[in-house]
Amino acid sequence: MPIDQDADLASDPSRADLEAIADLWVASWTEVMPHIDFVARRDWLLARLAAWPATVFLKNKGALLGFVTFDPASGCLDQIAVASVSFGTGIAHRLLQAVKAACPKGVHLDVNTDNHRAIAFYRREGFVETGDGTNPNSGLKTISMNWEPEPPR
Repeated sequence: MPIDQDADLASDPSRADLEAIADLWVASWTEVMPHIDFVARRDWLLARLAAWPATVFLKNKGALLGFVTFDPASGCLDQIAVASVSFGTGIAHRLLQAVKAACPKGVHLDVNTDNHRAIAFYRREGFVETGDGTNPNSGLKTISMNWEPEPPR
């Protein structure tokens, strides 16, 4: 199912938007990794959202469809989440396109090795694996991935 082309891409979230973003994050991650208590990490996310330089989110008729947080200066993608009812609709692609446009030198991220859906998505989006590590919050193994734009011809 393709995304609604009337969906609005926005930045500079209001307090209500931040609360909706936190709720979406908890719900989305709980579905992907049910063995982790994301409700307990909600306040951590709200503090993190306040610290990250950029948050872009996509809404359609007032409903939050997904969001991404990143640092345009370093190209670090920190968080991306999509409402589970919108999985496979192009929301994550559209959010990632906004990140790539804001980070023309490249984007890097860490993804949990158990998050096979996300790894496949990033590979389809042109990311390559560059290393591995451990998530300091969960202790789970991670893969580092980078995307670099194609050089001009």
